[in-house]
Amino acid sequence: MHIIKLCVGVSSVEELIEWRALRREQGFGRPDGLNVHRTRMMPKRADEIVGQGSLYWVIAGAVRARQVIADLKAETDGEGRSCCDILLEPDLIRTAPYPRRPFQGWRYLQAKDAPPDLARAGEETPPEGMAEELAQLGLL
Repeated sequence: MHIIKLCVGVSSVEELIEWRALRREQGFGRPDGLNVHRTRMMPKRADEIVGQGSLYWVIAGAVRARQVIADLKAETDGEGRSCCDILLEPDLIRTAPYPRRPFQGWRYLQAKDAPPDLARAGEETPPEGMAEELAQLGLL
């Protein structure tokens, strides 16, 4: 089981990588190197996700990357509301671009419906524009 979420305010995978690096430089990184993404709701199926699922990012209208979910932590925000911190492995894994319409919050994503990774370990990924064309032609 996975989670899918819009990556609001980011127009490319490269921009997400740069933004994460900037946040670490500004002192917002965790000592263990994990990225944190806060969301309002804790997944009820957390036991199916932690350590085996990923957060799939919808960027510019398509799923383009994923990050492995290391943990889900129940937290309380500055206004006393409960929320969930999604702890993510720092590596972004590019996926075949799958078009996705906007939605609010996050959604569960079945493994059978998840887009495939663009490259296996040791392989180079095709440029983003080329990957999109290959996906449209059904070659990814």
